[in-house]
Amino acid sequence: MQETSNGVRRVGFSLGSNLGDRLVTLESVCDYLSDVFGALRLSQVYETEPVGCPEGSPAYLNACVEVETDMPAAEILRICQQIEQELGRTRSGIYGEARTCDIDILYCGSEIHSTPELTIPHPRLLQRAFVLRPLCDIDPMLTLPGCTRTIQQHLNELADAHSVTTFPL
Repeated sequence: MQETSNGVRRVGFSLGSNLGDRLVTLESVCDYLSDVFGALRLSQVYETEPVGCPEGSPAYLNACVEVETDMPAAEILRICQQIEQELGRTRSGIYGEARTCDIDILYCGSEIHSTPELTIPHPRLLQRAFVLRPLCDIDPMLTLPGCTRTIQQHLNELADAHSVTTFPL
């Protein structure tokens, strides 16, 4: 994944919502991201069963978005957390709790970043069909930093890849 000479790089996000009007929430996230970054590359929207969530959690709507920016990763994270908060996300500390809005930074050009606040590429990206399937809509040939296989190849290797279904719009 190459960066341009002026530091602009491709940044991917995974979007999810399993509370409230899930589709309206994803549309709102895209509006916010477009206001900040300009043009977006969008995946289809998919419905998935919750993974790693408390029993009885509602199904998610998931999508992926890609932008181009020279903004530092820490600033991108701050913006994502601000958008989540504005769209009603609360954090109780329970892992996998239901949420109105979840925005994960998947990759940031060729950057490899690891702090307590942020790990890029996202540490569980390659294990999640609900991320890989929509990401393949954007660029199935994408190869992440430190990887040799494409996103499509990783998706093909997941046993639960069939569990991600297109959401009718």
